[in-house]
Amino acid sequence: MRKKSDLHIHTHFSDGVFSPEKIVDTALDVGLEVIAITDHDNILAYDAAQKYIQSKQLQDKIEIIRGIEVNTLHKNYEVHILGYFTDPKNSDFLELIKNQQQARVKQTKEIITLLAKKEGIKIKFEDIKKLVAEGGSIGRPHIARAITNAGGTNNIMDAYAKYIHDDSPVYVQRKTVTPFDAVEIIYDAGGIPVIAHPHDLDIAESLIKELMTYGLRGIEAYHRKHSPACVEYFSSMAEELGLIVTGGSDFHTPNIMNGQIILGKNFIPEWVYEKLLEEKKRIDMA
Repeated sequence: MRKKSDLHIHTHFSDGVFSPEKIVDTALDVGLEVIAITDHDNILAYDAAQKYIQSKQLQDKIEIIRGIEVNTLHKNYEVHILGYFTDPKNSDFLELIKNQQQARVKQTKEIITLLAKKEGIKIKFEDIKKLVAEGGSIGRPHIARAITNAGGTNNIMDAYAKYIHDDSPVYVQRKTVTPFDAVEIIYDAGGIPVIAHPHDLDIAESLIKELMTYGLRGIEAYHRKHSPACVEYFSSMAEELGLIVTGGSDFHTPNIMNGQIILGKNFIPEWVYEKLLEEKKRIDMA
């Protein structure tokens, strides 16, 4: 079944700016037939999007895939693992999400303490929490915005440059899960684990091969940061290793510079969705 898809989208339940309902409307506007909502470390947007689709009777126009993007660390590399069709009731998967959320809260509170102590910038945890949808994942963008709102910097980009990076004296690295654990938990919960935007990793090839022993089943070859040569490189790697290829816009916010909505703007072949479904059937039968 070939359909126009975008398999990497964020909402305001993590670091996106649109609500799940707005994502559905926007996806329909740009002609998408299938979307995967892949918020960081939570799956809350899926139910909201499905409820909206049913209320507007849009079931025949668009399909939502339950997805997640798990932020992991490996040897000081930030590795993102996408998961599709994961069982939302699986106890290990729910424990993974719980631990990831607790790590985000702990990191944020430690940064707040250091900002006050070292920079004299006073922010309350509630000031950051209210910048994300209820129960959503607090991250760097929310901390940066809170710093700016408190007058610590003139704009969000300055907040990133001064405070929200690994070398900043007030930044604390999040104690997060390993990519091996994330892949294994997603796979064991009936999901399809995929490495996200591998171009960001100079250890991508060796890491992908290692992750395969834990259940990795795909490579996100199509991504807005990937050049045509990069797409070809990772597509060829996937073929050689027997992995599927996925793709998405990694949409967070409209492109303010030229007014474009970049949702679905990457060229993602229609066969990508078909291969994803085939892989899900294979996992279910294993």
